[in-house]
Amino acid sequence: MKLRKILALTLAVLLAMAVFCSCSSQQPVTQESEKTETESDLAYMQDKGEMVIGITLFEPMNYYEGDELVGFETEFAKAVCEKLGVNPVFQEIDWGSKEIELNSKNIDCIWNGLTITDERKENMAITEPYMNNRQVMITKAENVEAYSNSVAGLDVIAEVDSTGYELIEDDEFFAEANATAVDSQAKALMDVAAGTSDVAVVDYVSSIGSIGEGTDYADLVVAPNEFPGDEYGVAFRKGSDAAEEVTKAMKELAADGTLAQIAEKYGLQDLITVE
Repeated sequence: MKLRKILALTLAVLLAMAVFCSCSSQQPVTQESEKTETESDLAYMQDKGEMVIGITLFEPMNYYEGDELVGFETEFAKAVCEKLGVNPVFQEIDWGSKEIELNSKNIDCIWNGLTITDERKENMAITEPYMNNRQVMITKAENVEAYSNSVAGLDVIAEVDSTGYELIEDDEFFAEANATAVDSQAKALMDVAAGTSDVAVVDYVSSIGSIGEGTDYADLVVAPNEFPGDEYGVAFRKGSDAAEEVTKAMKELAADGTLAQIAEKYGLQDLITVE
C-alpha cells in the first residue's frame, strides 16, 4: 500500500513537471507569433526615419536636371513622405529585380510607374491607383506608317519585366517580331533613336516630354496603334500596412490641390485618378 502511494505521488509530480515544461516552451512561440502579427511596416520606416524608394530613371517620372533628381514621382513621393513623417531616399534599382530588392528590405517600396496587375497584387501590398497609363509604340517618324501596320521581322525593344515587354510577348501583333529586353525605358528610346532597334514599347507617360519637337528625340513619334490601358500604384512588401496609409496621404494631397499642381507641372494632369 505504501509502495502504491509512493508511485502515485511520483507520477503526479512527473505529470506536473511535464505540463509546466510544455507551457514554458510554448510561451515564447506565442509571444513571437503575436509580435509577427502586429508588426507594422510603416512603424519600421518611421523608426528609422526614412522610406527607401526603388526607382529607375525615365522622364517625366524620375530623372536628373544637373545633379538634382526631379520628376512627377519624385515630387509626389516627397509630398507623401512629409505627411508620413519620414524622409524619402531614392535608390536606383534593376527593374527586373524589384521584388527581390523589396523583400530583402534593400528598398521599402517601388514607386516608379508600377503597373497594377493581379499577379503583383498577390505578391505585394499595392496602393489604390493614382494614374492611368497605356502602352505605346515608339518609332522614327519616317517609319510610323509602315510599322503601325506590321512589325513582322522587326527588332522591338522594351524594359525588362515591364508591362511593355509582357505586351510584346503576349499580343498577336508582335508575334513575328524579334523581342529584346533592356534595363530601362530610357535605354529603349535611345536604341530606337540610334537605329539599333526599330520599335520601342514603353509607357505612354514616358513619351510625354521625352520625344518629338524640342526633345533629344525629335525624330521619334508615337504610332497610332491602340493597346489596353493600365493603372499605376505604389508597391510595398506583402502584408504591409504602409500601402493603406500612403493611399490616405495621396487622397489628402488630391483634396488640397497639391497633387494637381505637381501633375500639371509635368503635363500629367489628365491622367490622375486620385480623388
